[in-house]
Amino acid sequence: MFYVYILKSKKDKKLYIGYTGNLRSRYAEHKNGLVEATKNRRPIDIVYYEAYGKKESAQEREKQLKKFGSSYKGLIKRINAGIV
Repeated sequence: MFYVYILKSKKDKKLYIGYTGNLRSRYAEHKNGLVEATKNRRPIDIVYYEAYGKKESAQEREKQLKKFGSSYKGLIKRINAGIV
C-alpha cells in the first residue's frame, strides 16, 4: 500500500502533504526530526491519510493536493471541521 498523508504542526498550525509506502515509519521520521521540511515545526500530528494500491496513484493524488485547488480546499475544510 501507498499513502498520501497530511500532517499538522502543533507549533505553527501549518500543514505538510506527503506520500509514502510505509506510513508508520515515515511518521516516526517526521516526529523524530529526521525530515528537513518538518523538523522545526514539531510537534506534529497526522490529521488525514488515504491509502492506494499503486505508487503512481498516491503520487498523483499528492500532486493534486499540492496544487491547492478545489480538492485541497474541500479537504482542508473537512479536516478543520473534524469531519475526516
